[in-house]
Amino acid sequence: MSLERLAEIVNFSKSHLARVETADSMPPPELPGLLDAQFGTDGIFSELYQLARNESHPDQLRRRMELEARACAIAEYTCQVVPGLVQTADFTRALYKMHYPRDTEDAIEEAVNRRMNRQAVFRRDNPPEYSAILDEAVLHRGFGGPSVMRAQLARLIELMLTSTAVVQVLPFAYGGHPLVGGSLALFTLDDDTQVAWEEGSDSGTLMEDLERATARRRSYDRLRSCALSPTESAAFIQSVMDALPDGYGPLAYPTPMGRPQARC
Repeated sequence: MSLERLAEIVNFSKSHLARVETADSMPPPELPGLLDAQFGTDGIFSELYQLARNESHPDQLRRRMELEARACAIAEYTCQVVPGLVQTADFTRALYKMHYPRDTEDAIEEAVNRRMNRQAVFRRDNPPEYSAILDEAVLHRGFGGPSVMRAQLARLIELMLTSTAVVQVLPFAYGGHPLVGGSLALFTLDDDTQVAWEEGSDSGTLMEDLERATARRRSYDRLRSCALSPTESAAFIQSVMDALPDGYGPLAYPTPMGRPQARC
């Protein structure tokens, strides 16, 4: 059966089915049952789906980069570090030097260049919509000294002035939540496919099945509704910048006075 004919029967686009066929995309949860019904396979596709959804992609990070490059909308939450897509080169360099102290300067620079190249998605003709929720800890977790952090925080404020980006701060006052302890990236592709990437300190999990991606989207939306507004977030980031010491020594943040409260 041609993909065109199958697309008509199961009511999925040909392009979507083609990605499933080549293992570039997880099947939507409802698709296996439709395939079993069409081909009379007595639940085989449904059973295979249960196995496939629990398997890790052989190169999940590479796959994540591909999805990031294709996305028309990207939403991120981070609890400790500024997201890679909006890092300055100096912040990235300091971060890599901290994580890989034995790497050569050339290896560090190569890693920095790779990360900066990812940011080309914002320079294309039709850049993705971008939103980020930053835990308050991200603003205080310094890398590279005050001058590096000052430039990085200024970069975040600049993003709030663009037509395609929204950055919000989730204050400590919000308390605990389901995403604490890791980071989350949500990608919406041009055919409205939803994909989630959840990352811990040393590993990441790609979720291309609709059920898990939707669950992460709900968690993200709850945090966004309780975060500070973009205007309030910009003011708060500015207050952290103002509290930075001069010079290039270790960071020593005073405790901000009049800390803003969460909305929920």
